[in-house]
Amino acid sequence: MHLAALPAAALLAACRETRTRRSGPGGQNRNKVETAVVLTHVPTGLVAEAAERRSLAENRRVALARLRLALAIGTRQPPEADGPTMLWRCRTRGRRLIIAASHDDYPALLAEALDRLKASGWRVTPAAEPLGVSATQLAGLIRKSKAAWTALNERRAAAGLRRLS
Repeated sequence: MHLAALPAAALLAACRETRTRRSGPGGQNRNKVETAVVLTHVPTGLVAEAAERRSLAENRRVALARLRLALAIGTRQPPEADGPTMLWRCRTRGRRLIIAASHDDYPALLAEALDRLKASGWRVTPAAEPLGVSATQLAGLIRKSKAAWTALNERRAAAGLRRLS
């Protein structure tokens, strides 16, 4: 299981949480209470933070979602040998992948896609086949995150492949 797909409790257990104050709109509560959350994933050193909400719990939830996305983009592991995960299969209809970038499952699916892309030498069509989707659908999944799209193009350029537009 990819780090981005871990249950929230397991992922938080591997993190160091720092609480702090941030300035900006939100009134007295925001300026006097430490509601900003910074999560540092200790094994990888990746950091995500959230401070735009007035509630500590809401900022923790947002920071965790940002950390999942950072883990999906920044950490690779070998893809599953027996094909796509159950989560991936549940999200496909025919050769189409159905997921919004704001959905909780998006980072896990993105991580699975990027793992396949790395295994295929960052080529989209060979990565899409074992996932059971079209190359267009796979590229569309990654394009939903600007950071993921940029990372994919950087890795393709480093491999001597042309950037995707």
